[in-house]
Amino acid sequence: MENETEHSRFQWQVEVAFADKNTQVVIPVSVSESISVEAAIRRSGILVKFPYIDLTKNKVGVFGEICLLSTLVQPGDRIEIYRALITDPKKNRRCRAEKQKVTALSQS
Repeated sequence: MENETEHSRFQWQVEVAFADKNTQVVIPVSVSESISVEAAIRRSGILVKFPYIDLTKNKVGVFGEICLLSTLVQPGDRIEIYRALITDPKKNRRCRAEKQKVTALSQS
């Protein structure tokens, strides 16, 4: 028990990161106990700054790995809130390839 009490007195940092088309933010959050990803996001205040973030729709992750909101954070974690893709990346690649093909044919 003594070890748990001693551990709870130490503060450690995690970061909450989000980016939209115009802004990228990384907010440091101090915690003294193991909390969930969702609790760290809420504690960061990022949902007030970006009220359109919807944790029921936006995926979240830690260091690029998708995780659940209930995942417990570890010291030094970077929690990321992901935006939904606007277009399908495969469709974008096909369109670019088709344009390059048309351009190459027209130049020959």
